Amino acid sequence: MPIFNDTKVAFADKSDAQLRKAYWMFKMIEQPALTSLGTSVLNFTVHNNFPFVTGIVKNTLFAQFCGGETREESMKVVKQLFKRGVGSIFDYSIEGKEDEETFDAVCKEIKDIIRFSVGNPAIPFIVFKPTAFGRIDLYEAVGKGAELTTSQKEEWERVVKRFDEVCRLCHENDKKVMVDAEETWMQDAADHLCEEMMEKYNQQKPIVWNTIQMYRTGRLEYMEANLQRAREKNYFIGYKIVRGAYMEKERARAAEKGYADPIQPTKDASDKNYNAGIDFVMDHLDKVSAFFGTHNEISSELIMDKMKAKSLESGNPHVYFGQLYGMSDNITFYLSNKGYNVAKYLPYGPVKDVVPYLTRRARENTSVAGQTGRELGLIKKELERRQK
Repeated sequence: MPIFNDTKVAFADKSDAQLRKAYWMFKMIEQPALTSLGTSVLNFTVHNNFPFVTGIVKNTLFAQFCGGETREESMKVVKQLFKRGVGSIFDYSIEGKEDEETFDAVCKEIKDIIRFSVGNPAIPFIVFKPTAFGRIDLYEAVGKGAELTTSQKEEWERVVKRFDEVCRLCHENDKKVMVDAEETWMQDAADHLCEEMMEKYNQQKPIVWNTIQMYRTGRLEYMEANLQRAREKNYFIGYKIVRGAYMEKERARAAEKGYADPIQPTKDASDKNYNAGIDFVMDHLDKVSAFFGTHNEISSELIMDKMKAKSLESGNPHVYFGQLYGMSDNITFYLSNKGYNVAKYLPYGPVKDVVPYLTRRARENTSVAGQTGRELGLIKKELERRQK
C-alpha cells in the first residue's frame, strides 16, 4: 500500500462539509476550459468590486488556499497546523503591480512578517518574490548586462536595498528567508542578488535561501558552480528545490522570440532533473540545506529513502519538505507524523488583491498532470471511509 494514502490522517482537521466543498472546487478546476473561462470572469468581477462575487470567492477558492486576509486572521490556521507538527510560511500573495509605492509597501509588509514571527517556531521561514521588490523588465536588463540609464541605476539600487533590508533583518532575528524563483528572463539578476546576500548573511548558517526550478535546463550546473563559489567565499547555501510553474509561458516566449526552450523537453526529464537535485543536496549537506517544495509522492519518498541511507534523523535541520496550503495534505501530515521538518506555504492578503494568485494557482492545478485528480480521489476516499 502506498505510504501517502492514509486519508484519515490527511483530513483529520476537515469536517465533512469542508471536504465536500473542496471536492466540488477541485472538480471545477479539473476542467481546463471551465477554469480558463472562470478565472477570466473572476478577475474581472472582483477587480470591478462585485461584492457578491468577492464573498463567494472568500468562501471557496480563498478558504481552500489562503490563511486569511491578514496575518492575525491567518494565525488560526498557523496554530492548527503547528499542533500537528507542520510549520507555516506566510506568503503575502499580492501580484501584478509594478510601481515604487507598492514595492515599498510589500517590503514593509515582509519586514513586519519577520518581526511578527520572531521566536515563533510555527513560522520557520519568511518568503518573498523578487518582482515584489522591482520590475521584471529591470531584472531582465540587469541580468543581460544592459547599459542602464541613470534613473534605472537608481531604481536598481532601491531593489538591492529592499533585498538587503529584508535579509539583514532575518539575519538579526535568526529567521530563514526564501527568495522565490520566477520567469527565466529575470532569474539571472535574482540569482546574483541571492548569491550576494548569501555571501553576506550565510557565514554561520543558511539564512538566505534561493529557489531552483528543476524543470529548467542548466540548473544542476548552476548549483555546482554556486557550491564552488560558496566554498571559496566560505558561506552556506540554502535552496528551495521545486519543479517550476511557468512552463506554458516559457515555451511560448521562447518560440515567439526564437531562442532555445529553457524548459526540460519532457515531464520525465523534469522528474529526473529534480531527483538529481535531491542527490546534489544529499551529497553536500556540509554546505547545502534544502527545502524540497513538492507535491510529488515519488520525490517525497525518495528524499526520505536518501535520508535513511545516510543515517540522517527525520528531523535533520538541513532538510525540509513543503507543500501549498490546501493541497497534498496526504503528504504533509504523513511527514509530520514521522517527525520530518515540513511546512505549508500559507498565502494571505485582501481577497481582491489575492485573486490573481488564486487564478494562477487554479490554472497550474489544471496543467499539472494528475494533481487535481489525485486530490479528488483522496477526498472521495475519505468521505466514503467516514460513511462506513
